Amino acid sequence: MSIITRFDPWKSKLCTCPPKYTINPYTGCSHNCLYCYATSYIKSNKSVPKRNYVERVSRDLRKIDPNLPIDMSLSSDPYPPEELKFRVTRRILEIILPKGFKVQITTKSDIYVRDLDLLSRFNVAVSETITTLNDNLARKVEVNAPVPSARLRALEKLSEHEIPFSVRIDPIIPYLNDDAEELRDLVRVVSSLGAKHVVTSTYKAKPDNFKRLVTAFPELEDRLRKLYYSKKNRYQGYSYLPLDLRKKLLFPVVDEARKLGLTYATCREGLLNKIFFNAPSCDGTHLIPIRVRFEIRREIKLEDLID
Repeated sequence: MSIITRFDPWKSKLCTCPPKYTINPYTGCSHNCLYCYATSYIKSNKSVPKRNYVERVSRDLRKIDPNLPIDMSLSSDPYPPEELKFRVTRRILEIILPKGFKVQITTKSDIYVRDLDLLSRFNVAVSETITTLNDNLARKVEVNAPVPSARLRALEKLSEHEIPFSVRIDPIIPYLNDDAEELRDLVRVVSSLGAKHVVTSTYKAKPDNFKRLVTAFPELEDRLRKLYYSKKNRYQGYSYLPLDLRKKLLFPVVDEARKLGLTYATCREGLLNKIFFNAPSCDGTHLIPIRVRFEIRREIKLEDLID
């Protein structure tokens, strides 16, 4: 398959995602978030439409298991500013959704409100990333993404159209968006808007994203370097925080979700007990509704027409 692929993040033992596919309508991402992990292997900082995507998607759909969801998308945002011009994501959804496939849209955009007519009719859930309620901080960290207040307004639209959604509070970065009460407030806000699930994770450092982060926040470099690089907590190219600190940073999110009756999970943290993980899926794909049943379409052969 050339554009729809099985999701398998380097066979990571820490990944708890259920079996699923992923599709990226664009290469690169214009949001230019400082913490982006994909920039270590996708060098473009502009969202560029995939070539021949209509033919490639149509061909791949014949080969995939319709019981598994398709996550759109996990390396580049499916709703970058360029989507308003190119409409690549819209066109791919128009191909996939009427066939009855299950789709989750993973984004930190609000542009998907343009497509509510599609999302509300088919098997779709949305996973919106919101790392802070502070618009000013978000402008520095998620440089070209819509500010959190705009994303919250978009979530209101999802609720109005009865489109289920989860929220990714990810990543939590020490000294930037790690205030416990602010994280609890974020969970309370998204719950009040209709979120049924939250997933959270701490920032994992890679050389390129760490450089971007400390260039933007030079006053934090010494403290962050001490946390991430002194103990050599490395796994598959990432530098992790010490386990006790990760638990401390993640706890306000999962605890508040528990109090509010939401399902919750942590992402690539190795924390599978009910304190940190209590959900049918970590990624929120369990929220995808079944509005359209998948129908197996077989080719009609000549002999079938002969009585």
